[in-house]
Amino acid sequence: MAVKNLTPRRSHAWFGATGRSGMAHRSWMRNQGFGPDVFDGRPVIGIATTWSELAPCNAHLHRVAEAVKRGVWQMGAFPLEFPALATGETLMRPTAMFYRNLLAMESEELIRSNPLDGVVLLSGCDKTTPGLLMGAASVDIPAIMVTGGPMLNGKYKGQDVGSGTHVWKFEEDLKTGVMTEADLTYAEGCMSRSNGHCMTMGTASTMACMAEALGMQLPGSATWPAVDARRYETAERAGKRIVELVNEDLRPSQIMTRAAFENAIRTNAAIGGSTNAIIHLLAIAGRLGVELELNDFDELARPIPTLVDLMPSGRFLMEDFCYAGGLPVVHKELADAGFLHTEQITVTGQSIGANVADAECWNSEVIRTFTEPYQDAGTGTAILHGNLAPNGAVIKQSAATPELLQHTGRALVFDSPEEYHAVCDDPDMDVDPSDVLVIRYAGPKGYPGMPEVSNVPIPTKLLKAGVTDMVRICDGRMSGTGYGTVVLHVAPEAALGGPLALVRTGDTVTLDVAARSIMMNVSDEEIERRRAAWKPKDPEYTSGYAWLYVEHVLQAPQGADFDFLQGSRGHKVPRESH
Repeated sequence: MAVKNLTPRRSHAWFGATGRSGMAHRSWMRNQGFGPDVFDGRPVIGIATTWSELAPCNAHLHRVAEAVKRGVWQMGAFPLEFPALATGETLMRPTAMFYRNLLAMESEELIRSNPLDGVVLLSGCDKTTPGLLMGAASVDIPAIMVTGGPMLNGKYKGQDVGSGTHVWKFEEDLKTGVMTEADLTYAEGCMSRSNGHCMTMGTASTMACMAEALGMQLPGSATWPAVDARRYETAERAGKRIVELVNEDLRPSQIMTRAAFENAIRTNAAIGGSTNAIIHLLAIAGRLGVELELNDFDELARPIPTLVDLMPSGRFLMEDFCYAGGLPVVHKELADAGFLHTEQITVTGQSIGANVADAECWNSEVIRTFTEPYQDAGTGTAILHGNLAPNGAVIKQSAATPELLQHTGRALVFDSPEEYHAVCDDPDMDVDPSDVLVIRYAGPKGYPGMPEVSNVPIPTKLLKAGVTDMVRICDGRMSGTGYGTVVLHVAPEAALGGPLALVRTGDTVTLDVAARSIMMNVSDEEIERRRAAWKPKDPEYTSGYAWLYVEHVLQAPQGADFDFLQGSRGHKVPRESH
């Protein structure tokens, strides 16, 4: 790609200014020991890091930032690191999703208000990746993403264990007496044994792959373990490449086009990725003005088989995926089968097809082929509609029990996850394996923040009887590391008076995934009677961020972004203050 002349650069409005204004900007920066030569018109590169010890997945990003700086300096540019909100799902309550939009808003304004010509986005835990991409998309200066990488495989008593996935399994084992509390304490130290995010194909790994599939991350870099030297080598290369992106004036809006999103959706199907990717991709697309709808995730994914055998749908972990060849192998399979827009440009300056043309698979057990897939086409994420979800719902078929994908059962309705947890261990709980557990008021406005609570545990009474799965329906989300026959993201949510608010214990509910249907078997007349009698809950928040969130958050099919943040506000230099 031809290099464009970008003189004066965006940063020139700060560091190239004359008189009092320029002196103020330059002199204060020099208190960090920078000499005058860094203000000579070279590109100024921001490094947005979500490092925090409160976000364990991102706790090593300050070291990743140092590698990025090496690359920027080597290219003769000026790197400046700055912090952005670390939305760590592991500790934040009620959910990191509650703060994803705040990260997006903060990072957008930090990028726009500062003298930056390009930005490197450092993320790890699952909401930090989409949050930074949303912010960067709304500013639209040259940007490149570097995710922090997955942890090493967990090891417990001779077996590989996956973060998140085995949390749910070990909880069940504890309740059924297979594990003791002492076993659980020991397993905790075996599961998370290095820096990095979840090493299952949870949302963090999925979103790293989505960043690469969208073309915003260097090819192959989504899967290198956080502690692998090549993670830091990749970060250094990204530092070099962002300078070239600035010189080429290659922006996120040119990379993340409709074709790029189609590539990402098909990639998500091929890797057995998280259902949360749907919400995040919809939100990113909304910032760019790219037309993307919930049903696109069904139509584009249906022809794609699951190629990667990873937990929670399969057996292996991200370390194995990396050593098998990583995402470029999947992309080459998609390209060879005619399911990749190979001409789509990426942050390399080359097309995604050129990036992966020479990719080789080193372990065909981990990464399968189209002719011999791990799971057949049509078994990935499905979008459901019906009188229980007029605006759609989501189910991850690859993590579900096949026999439950067509099922009718009695509804057991709970107005919160807490209400369910209060009774699920009761040995006298009135519950049958064929029942359908309905958890509601867990949507974007209702909880608020749409937490990962949909895959509530099976009642202990049934677990002890050998039941391992039940149909569960919720307007919240499920961790990408979770599994089970769980209908998620029901829209409209119960807090808005959606049909989920009207279903009652004792109603029967029918799930028919093949027909893409989710129905409560109640007449239209009775539904209308119930709707007329329904009243919204009293507002829980009257001020602060929680009030702002509840007032302005959109529903899941719109990506749960804020209504006032959709679209791009551009990179116009703000007014001078001196």
